[in-house]
Amino acid sequence: MGERRADICTKRAYQPPAPEDGLRVLVDRLWPRGVTKEALAIDRWIKEIAPSDKLRRWFGHDPARWEEFRRRYGRELALHTAVLGELRELARGGMLTLVYAARDEAHNNAVALRDILIGIRRGAAKRKTPATIAAAGARKRKAKAISIRRAASRRARR
Repeated sequence: MGERRADICTKRAYQPPAPEDGLRVLVDRLWPRGVTKEALAIDRWIKEIAPSDKLRRWFGHDPARWEEFRRRYGRELALHTAVLGELRELARGGMLTLVYAARDEAHNNAVALRDILIGIRRGAAKRKTPATIAAAGARKRKAKAISIRRAASRRARR
């Protein structure tokens, strides 16, 4: 069965729906092969949240490319903040199940999307914003100034 984190879980489209799934959202660009609308029992199909065709083909569900896929997919998702916000709101309302068709239950876009949604929900401070970039620059400048003063102090002691 799909892995659950917080109130967002993932589930293969070929597994039967269950009452504990809550709201079921298909997050693939393509409809799962051989599955009827009734059998899939989804509440929404959000195609635009799926990885681009180019990224999907490049990844090819190769576990060796998983970390790079997550990074690239995260960049693509940054362009869909409204949809991400909508999914976060749906998750706040109760259980949200991200439905996908891939065979690999550990390396697919639904797992990456769930992790991104949970990361966003737990605090966006980890994302690089102009304010966090400026703060990091200020910390570096301060550390460099301290380092220069220490070096000067050591030279003076000699």
